[in-house]
Amino acid sequence: MTAPSRTARIRALARTDRPAAEAELAAFIAELFDIPVSDLRINVDQYSLNSLNGFFMSGSAGRFFKFHQEEGEEAMRGEYYRADILARAGLPVDQPLHMSTLPGEQLLVYAKREDPRFSDVLFALDQHDDPAATERAARAEAALNDHILACARESLTPITPEQSAAEPVHRLFHERLVAPETRAYPGGRLASFYVGKDFLFPGGLRLHWDQLSTATPVINGLEYRHTLGEIFDRAHARYAPARLADAGGIVGHGDAHNANVWYERGTDGDRLSFFDPAFAGDHLPALVAEVKSTFHNIFAHPFWLYNPEMAAERFAARVDYADARLTIDTDWAPTPVRRRLLEIKVAHFWKPWLAHLAAQGMLPADWEEVIRLGLFLSPTLVMNLNAGEGADRHNPVSSAIGLSVALAAGSRPVEGEDDFTRMFTRMAPIAASGG
Repeated sequence: MTAPSRTARIRALARTDRPAAEAELAAFIAELFDIPVSDLRINVDQYSLNSLNGFFMSGSAGRFFKFHQEEGEEAMRGEYYRADILARAGLPVDQPLHMSTLPGEQLLVYAKREDPRFSDVLFALDQHDDPAATERAARAEAALNDHILACARESLTPITPEQSAAEPVHRLFHERLVAPETRAYPGGRLASFYVGKDFLFPGGLRLHWDQLSTATPVINGLEYRHTLGEIFDRAHARYAPARLADAGGIVGHGDAHNANVWYERGTDGDRLSFFDPAFAGDHLPALVAEVKSTFHNIFAHPFWLYNPEMAAERFAARVDYADARLTIDTDWAPTPVRRRLLEIKVAHFWKPWLAHLAAQGMLPADWEEVIRLGLFLSPTLVMNLNAGEGADRHNPVSSAIGLSVALAAGSRPVEGEDDFTRMFTRMAPIAASGG
């Protein structure tokens, strides 16, 4: 068994003793980069689900730090934080002043900025609709996606299964389905969050994993094709790193959720730029590179994933289980700003990108299934959505909402349409395949 890394110890300590974690992290940064460190403060940040960030002083200069830490990463191969790849490809990325890429010691230090993160701008718009501010944000988002699309087209190349498997982006998906050292399935976060656990839903309903994972989902009146367990099984098979080489590879960030994006306001328009390229690569599987950002920037909002206590206050959910059917009804829906971002993501990235892959003869027949599985894994493996046994941050209402959104992302309804089927219809360069 590999010993926990120093970053793992600091991240765990921050949950119970923030001042002690701050003191240890300050000493770690000073030692790692041989710089003076004082007044270090770790941010209380709902978006930092697998990382820590904050500020410190280095002499008279303000600094911003962030590090990402995966369970079992000491046993993983590959290199984190390849910001230079994105810069060389012309993508807007904030370059760190200091960088460590070793497993267990991966950490970035930036010059302190006064710009907000895009996530904070959008969170405000979720709560108070402002059409003018939404359009400013939408124009910035469109420009960023134009950059991403241009880079993807320019960098697209056939890749080998070995090249695909070497990319760190798989740590966001397949690595969280299997045990880090034995590769056993189900393992990793899937096992620790869900398998064998009891789940708690509104009204005091308790279901065991064996019931939940095999039940036919019926969400807001629509029956879906695949159970929760079947979707995880399909993801384990299709998201095997070597299998994802079939659509080629591109240069990309891989984890560009909006808490990793600066929002720079300007007189002639606003601009977005990346930071924290923990999973950047030059052979990212072409259908996977923008999957996580698509889910987390659009369908994870408003509130249910990152602010579950707010979701419980603002939304209602009802869950029933009978005759091996799981029925979930909620009044949750994306806000106007998130629907605007969805329009842009489809028009400025997904539709032209899928058309380009098809024109190059590199679009797999099951492209929709690949994207759907990535959308499904994005919320279910980033945070424990279970409000019952082993609950972390979620409550019965936010858990019901989260599982309903994830299930709808991962499988088509038997009949009818939802937000995801409408999205795939708009994206499709050809007749949409089943998934």
